[in-house]
Amino acid sequence: MAKLENTLQMLKDLTDAKGIPGNEKEPREVMSRYISPYADEVYTDNLGSLVAKKIGNKKGPHIMVAGHLDEVGFMVTRIDDNGYIYFQPVGGWWSQVMLAQRVTIMTRQGDLTGIIGSKPPHILPVDQRKKSVDIKDMFIDIGASSKEEAKEFGVTPGDAIVPYFEFTQMKNEKMLLAKAWDNRIGCAIAIEVLKQLKGEKHPNVVYGVGTVQEEVGLRGARTSANLINPDIAFGVDVGIAGDTPGISDRDASSKMGEGPQIILYDASMVSHKGLRDFVVDTAEEQEIPYQFDSLAGGGTDSGAIHLTHNGVPALSITIATRYIHSHAAMLHRDDFENAVRLIVEVIKRLDDKTVKEITFN
Repeated sequence: MAKLENTLQMLKDLTDAKGIPGNEKEPREVMSRYISPYADEVYTDNLGSLVAKKIGNKKGPHIMVAGHLDEVGFMVTRIDDNGYIYFQPVGGWWSQVMLAQRVTIMTRQGDLTGIIGSKPPHILPVDQRKKSVDIKDMFIDIGASSKEEAKEFGVTPGDAIVPYFEFTQMKNEKMLLAKAWDNRIGCAIAIEVLKQLKGEKHPNVVYGVGTVQEEVGLRGARTSANLINPDIAFGVDVGIAGDTPGISDRDASSKMGEGPQIILYDASMVSHKGLRDFVVDTAEEQEIPYQFDSLAGGGTDSGAIHLTHNGVPALSITIATRYIHSHAAMLHRDDFENAVRLIVEVIKRLDDKTVKEITFN
């Protein structure tokens, strides 16, 4: 691959990094490397979430911008006598996107390649061929001939298993295909927000955060928010793109390239009306495109953050993304850049007076 320009290289490094819930070391190190030049202080909480602090006015409100470091993956649970690996999903998976996909098993001896398999359809009864394969009936083939050989390769129960896919810029260069957009794009947004605030005056203290274990219950968001005690919070994540065949506007109305999504409602929270209105007014004033969306199921880190301490006005700002929770997803670079621009413009306006007005609006 030819050398990428700096932003694309950051996106590649973030998405190529391997990090399922509870095993976020690789993406945390990448995020730390990219965000540290723009932060006054970088540290972690005891669960492993990364916090980068950028001081504008040290007596001003605390503003939290949180993406999560983890991606959906699997965990080794056992090795059978023939050397096949059985596994537990870590995060949400739809079985139909899994079979025949390459994975990386992260062993203590190093990374190991495998492929997800199942009983071939050629030997199944006709009625079973029409059904999707249950995850419990899948296994991972690492080319081992026995349990002993698999152990010699370094495989141990508890090892992380990560989808394999390399960052790819499409022929339309604004279309970016990669694993783990959910949610390395949120981490990238946090990095770029601090980068664009470098040298700028802002009336607050900004925290760019990479949380852990979002995919298994918004866990790192809770611990990092308790550490930071934010006055305002933004959960930045992926959302559903509705611009593929078979999806109606009623199912999902957002389209890639038409601006970041402002989430009105999801299963984890009702967005804070005062903050939502302020963000929309800022977008209108600055002529930044945006879209509204709501999700009946699922949630983001905002759902945990807004319930910390005595409550935090919070809003989720997301990027319309195709094929999330699979080996590869696609998003539009303009949406990423406009999300950063919108959050930066909002932060510049969040002084004490404004935060108080938002909180009680």
